[in-house]
Amino acid sequence: MFLAWRDMLFARTRFLLMGLVLGLMSILIVIISGLTAGLVNDGVSGLKALDADVIAFEDGTQTDSAFTRSVVNLDDTDTLAAVDGVEEATPMGLSLINARNQEGAPIDLTLVGVEPDSFIAPEGLPAINADRVPGQPTITTRETIVSGTLEDAGISIGDTITVDRLETEFVVTGFTDDQRTFGHVDLAYVPLDTWQEVHAGARAGEAPADYAYGQASVIVAKASGTDTDALSADTGLDVRTLEESFGSSPGYTAETMTLSMIEWFLYIITALVTGAFFLVWTIQRSADIAVMRAIGATRGFLLRDSLGQAVVILALSILVGVSLAVGLGLWLETTPMPFSTEWGSVLGGAAMLFVSGLIGAFIAVYRVTRTDPLSALGENR
Repeated sequence: MFLAWRDMLFARTRFLLMGLVLGLMSILIVIISGLTAGLVNDGVSGLKALDADVIAFEDGTQTDSAFTRSVVNLDDTDTLAAVDGVEEATPMGLSLINARNQEGAPIDLTLVGVEPDSFIAPEGLPAINADRVPGQPTITTRETIVSGTLEDAGISIGDTITVDRLETEFVVTGFTDDQRTFGHVDLAYVPLDTWQEVHAGARAGEAPADYAYGQASVIVAKASGTDTDALSADTGLDVRTLEESFGSSPGYTAETMTLSMIEWFLYIITALVTGAFFLVWTIQRSADIAVMRAIGATRGFLLRDSLGQAVVILALSILVGVSLAVGLGLWLETTPMPFSTEWGSVLGGAAMLFVSGLIGAFIAVYRVTRTDPLSALGENR
């Protein structure tokens, strides 16, 4: 890399400007990857915490907002659990509600109804009281465990959360250890029978129709290695993997696709910018390359020299840019912005940026191997 080092020292201002552009692109890539991860966590962290493999929806439910559109019977839980390969199954209800705290401040919540002894239920939920009289509301204690992020929003243990219009009250008895959200709305876990009353629109002290106590939104199951198409055919339900169900969170697909497209455009722009820079630089130093060829330098030597120059610039620029972006990202995590620094995404984005820039540089400097020394020297006579 004799010629490459001398070039970088001689034209250090140009290379510093190029490094600055690549560094800024690195920062942008890391910030966008952090926003993508943050939006995913803010949209489906409650689903990711289910520790499940598949989710069964009502057959025919459209993908968008499937959790709030789907209605399944509790009997379908036993049907799904009886299929070979299914280890465990439990019903789950999910509704987006408007509520208020005991001071009257509005709160948006995703009310999640679960069986307290199931594998998806947080510890501390009251047991479902089976002594309900037909035609009367459930006598299960109305308590809730809410997402840990609500504690930062001013909710405390012992506070009362009231569902708007229904006036049903839930007492906060605990918080989850981590963020639990669905569609950017915090989760509140309640026993399944109290969720069924809210979902049916029964006011406080009133009971819905008896059939409401036999319904849920979906069935959550552990069934690793089982084909979802086979499960759907055996049960008559629309069975999807947990990852596939993320698309039913409001805005999830649109947000992730938009940010992913921005990332890929940045990779393409990086390749074009890097390639254009080295193309212009190669043309400007064609005389030097011709002299090197005339005194016996091989094409392979010149190609390695030019690509080594690109590797040094890309590596240093991306390293500095990523370091600054990670520091900025750690600060953004302390703000209300949905941002999450995930090292896998950071390193993957940096690697993609490096590879795309190297491809652009390779295409540009390939002309080095095609340089004819006599022609290049003759151009400067």
